[in-house]
Amino acid sequence: KGRQLNSQSDVLALPIFKQEESNLPPENENKLLPFQYVLCAATSPAVKLHDETLTYLNQGQSYEIRMLDNRKIGELPEINGKYVKSIIRVVFHDRRLQYTEHQQLEGWRWNRPGDRILDLDIPLSVGIVDPRANPTQLNTVEFLWDPSKRTSVFIQVHCISTEFTTRKHGGEKGVPFRIQIDTFKENENGDYTEHLHSASCQIKVFKPKGADRKQKTDREKMEKRTPQEKEKYQPSYDTTILTECSPWPDISYVNNTASPGFSSSQGSFTIAEGNGSPHHQPDPVPATTDTLGSFRKWACRELSVSPVSENQNLLPTATPQDAQQWLHRNRFSPYCRLFANFSGGDLLKLTRDDVIQICGPADGIRLFNALKGRMVRPRLTIYVCQELQQVREQQQQKHENGDSVSSSFYVYHAIYFEELTAIEMTEKIAQLFNISPRQIHQIYKQGPTGIHVLVSDEMIQNFQDESCFVLDTLKAEGSDSYHIILK
Repeated sequence: KGRQLNSQSDVLALPIFKQEESNLPPENENKLLPFQYVLCAATSPAVKLHDETLTYLNQGQSYEIRMLDNRKIGELPEINGKYVKSIIRVVFHDRRLQYTEHQQLEGWRWNRPGDRILDLDIPLSVGIVDPRANPTQLNTVEFLWDPSKRTSVFIQVHCISTEFTTRKHGGEKGVPFRIQIDTFKENENGDYTEHLHSASCQIKVFKPKGADRKQKTDREKMEKRTPQEKEKYQPSYDTTILTECSPWPDISYVNNTASPGFSSSQGSFTIAEGNGSPHHQPDPVPATTDTLGSFRKWACRELSVSPVSENQNLLPTATPQDAQQWLHRNRFSPYCRLFANFSGGDLLKLTRDDVIQICGPADGIRLFNALKGRMVRPRLTIYVCQELQQVREQQQQKHENGDSVSSSFYVYHAIYFEELTAIEMTEKIAQLFNISPRQIHQIYKQGPTGIHVLVSDEMIQNFQDESCFVLDTLKAEGSDSYHIILK
């Protein structure tokens, strides 16, 4: 299971089975832990004496967790005056859901696109530094804090317990979750990887105000019980103290990926967008004296116009460093650490389901299309051929055969439009001719009775897709520029 988590950061990772660790060994009962976390929400009165506490929360409501320094004098002196890092998670409590966690979360993600399971309420929080909520980990938040200073973090849980139950009839019983906090100190390399303390508690999440109603219902039920029955149940406490538990099982994943922003090494995660543009055009070639000659030579040249330049595609031979640069250029920077050791070949082998599981539906589909080099279909495509070349070939056919041949072979070139503007057409034709757009004075379309109609944005927007045109050129008077005529 741990291996699966290394490649699926957006799923609820499998926690240690809390049913098996709720009773700590006797030697730990009086142990003074270095930290204590207190969730400011009342525990349920309907919990039996030797069971774990259960706390009801309202969906989307901000709840305070007090981060308390519980160290004895002289304990852990190396963190004095330094920050520690804490990671808060909301995970499944039931073993049944732990086994199907990925399917459960994917269903939730599709039903709630753009939402998170766990969020920080930063304006209400006190004493936290560099709060983070990784977009690929919907159930995790993290932050730095100084144990010597007052620290309170406010969290919001957005999923409700009944979202993960089989809806056969009304009044389904919601599933419990766990809130787990893991705290780490900084190692000699500046990474927060050395585990200090972990604690967790059991919760259920209801629709707004539902937790208050459930708490009231439990209280009323307990009031109806006999004194002998009440002795078998815990009293309700105003706050919930998280109890010590095993650290999060996939520690290597936590260290290397979940908190890339806290690394001080040169290889730490940074967000940087590349300067490349998929629609970047090469610089225009300076005008030459024989511009008309360039027109004549153009039809004999093999030209290729593509909506996206070749350097946008990731090659199988790309090294991991090249793959990282490609991810940056294509706006996948948040996932660079996830794919830190992936070469181009590794990335290209990923299936559509793989990338959706890793990056979520939105970015996953975008990444898959980018990896496979799938281009967005242009809004308009036209084909053009130069008239001078056609006339020359027709004359040559007549000379050789003594008669014109109607099945002459002509070379057309494709022009792809994205903006459907006259300026775009000028730039694309100039690129085909290998001249500056400034040398094209006007573009006309030959209309009825041979009239020349000025090409406008509206005219291009009304072109039929895959229309064919023959290009003719006229020298503009008093300048070195030319008119282009579409026939």
